[in-house]
Amino acid sequence: MLAPAVTRALVDDFLARRSSRPRSAPPAVTPRERDVLGGVCGGLSNREIARDLYIGEATVKTYVSRLLDKFAAASRVGLVIAAIESGVLHAPNRSSPAPG
Repeated sequence: MLAPAVTRALVDDFLARRSSRPRSAPPAVTPRERDVLGGVCGGLSNREIARDLYIGEATVKTYVSRLLDKFAAASRVGLVIAAIESGVLHAPNRSSPAPG
């Protein structure tokens, strides 16, 4: 697991380098998957996401696994990047300090 500041730096670096290729249609994401995705984007652990959403840690793991499959991502960082590229998540505001 990466620290939120490291995740943010990786996403910022990717966004600075990405080409202007057209976006593909984003996968369908349920409201609860979007909540979990927000936690992943924030650099939270499964335990922290579970605590914040009042669900079990195993449930969070299931959601993360489904999201990785939906976005064809191999890691949590890849998931955040794919979600931003597809328009499901908005890129973090670079002018605000990293969380944590």
